[in-house]
Amino acid sequence: MNTELRALSASEWDAWFGCVELAFGGVPFSPESREMYASLTEPRRAIGHWDGAECVGTAGAHSFRVTVPGGAAVPAAGVTMVSVSSTHRRQGLLTSMMRRQLDDVRAWSEPLAMLTASEPGIYGRFGYGAATTETKLRIDTTRAGLALPPGTDGVRVRRSSPARALAACEAVYARLAADRPGTPLRRPGWEQLPVNDPESARGGGSPLQCVLAERDGEVTGYVTFHVRPAWEEAGPRGTVAVRDLAALDPASYAALWRYLFGIDLTTAVECSNRPPDDAVLRLVTDVRRCEVRVRDGLYVRLVDVAAALEARGYRTPVDVVLEVEDAFCPWNEGRWRLTAGADGTVTCRRTADEPELALSAADLGAAYLGGVSLTMLAGAGKVRELREGALASAALAFSSDVQPWCPHGF
Repeated sequence: MNTELRALSASEWDAWFGCVELAFGGVPFSPESREMYASLTEPRRAIGHWDGAECVGTAGAHSFRVTVPGGAAVPAAGVTMVSVSSTHRRQGLLTSMMRRQLDDVRAWSEPLAMLTASEPGIYGRFGYGAATTETKLRIDTTRAGLALPPGTDGVRVRRSSPARALAACEAVYARLAADRPGTPLRRPGWEQLPVNDPESARGGGSPLQCVLAERDGEVTGYVTFHVRPAWEEAGPRGTVAVRDLAALDPASYAALWRYLFGIDLTTAVECSNRPPDDAVLRLVTDVRRCEVRVRDGLYVRLVDVAAALEARGYRTPVDVVLEVEDAFCPWNEGRWRLTAGADGTVTCRRTADEPELALSAADLGAAYLGGVSLTMLAGAGKVRELREGALASAALAFSSDVQPWCPHGF
């Protein structure tokens, strides 16, 4: 490896981002998307490999706070823009960037790192575990109806432009983000992401549209979407492509779905990323008319095991000794006693006591947000129970009433 790894300077951003574009197929981002990502990049938290004047490797880390079980907002590095030039593969560039980045995150006292992966097989060796799933839906609205809850008729829906509605939509997002593990709290500037609407990203659809749900003059929900017109000999076959949908109560939620089902000249509603426990699957009258595909979502890495485990809440009291394997971040290796009391106090301390559960850092990351059961991981041979009964009690304590979900990439 004959390259230099260093932090990014603001003047190098174009070359750095150009490496990202090339690694992801070479199709340039739209000017508006480039401007947005340039504004969101934190240069001191971005690194690159340089071969002379050419950038050949990239990795960034947004400074996020993410909701965890129990409702706390925990500092987390949002790992992004990871790429290696095809001319420099198998030379250790990715490993060196992951090493530098996790060392930096530890120095920043951020107990978590998280990312969404372009390919799921890449990041496990660096201690990341798949902690959330996302659901892709296609609903045949000609054959599936909606069983609406009481109060739906009392909700007003009205059209707005995404830009005019932005503040109201962000207020709804912020209220919901505090209740769902895995959801990043949006920092200033990130409100640009849900309304960024380059023509190249519309899939042949309309410009981004927005509809608000209101009750007593208060915005209680919103949906943004594109309409993709299509026609067959027998008539219209348009599709409503939902980008974001969120609501504060069941009636507002149902009113937004009723609006989507009723858009003229369309026969289907598509969603590319919905939570795994999305209530729409209980609203539809015929779930067999819903094509459902589940895929991996957010990957989580515990950078500081003790701080991360102490930052979240637990569903039930628990006292368990974990033996953690973590070759890539050896400061996490060893035995940790995790104790969560009925009063909400949590401690995680090194111990010489006999271990009761053994697992890798990647599998601890997968279980961290409460959506991946320790019992399921044990069934796959990834968690070993060393004391009878330890698995059941820990699995219940780690679980979450609300399924974790990350509503957007970064």
